[in-house]
Amino acid sequence: MSFEPKITLFSCHYTSQQSCAEDGKELQQLGFPASVSMIRVPCTGKVQVTSLLKAFEDGADGVYVVGCPLDGCHNVKGSVRAARRVGAVQKALAELDVESDRIAMYHLPRGLQPEFVAAGVEMDKKIRDLGPSPFNKI
Repeated sequence: MSFEPKITLFSCHYTSQQSCAEDGKELQQLGFPASVSMIRVPCTGKVQVTSLLKAFEDGADGVYVVGCPLDGCHNVKGSVRAARRVGAVQKALAELDVESDRIAMYHLPRGLQPEFVAAGVEMDKKIRDLGPSPFNKI
């Protein structure tokens, strides 16, 4: 039986707005993995630790956040807050003996489809290599 991962992406509106249309078909034509479900947020700084953990609870095998560059956040410190929260979840996963690589943070400039697609491809490969989330066995 082959494993098809379920990956949740929280993406900054400003980072993703030029990378894809609302339906995501444009991205998939460029090789963006179908395993990734995107949730656009006004700013990744608004993504709480509870939201990241809820994605795992809802069945995600992996979660990642795409925000603005640390020194170029549209909302000043949003990417810094998001990176801190992703780090907190990585630490919590490690304490539970779950691979901390199941969650990641990417800082990408606006409108760069190749980099946006590459982040999705990288995360898809990482999660395929790790296999199903242990939370899905509970």
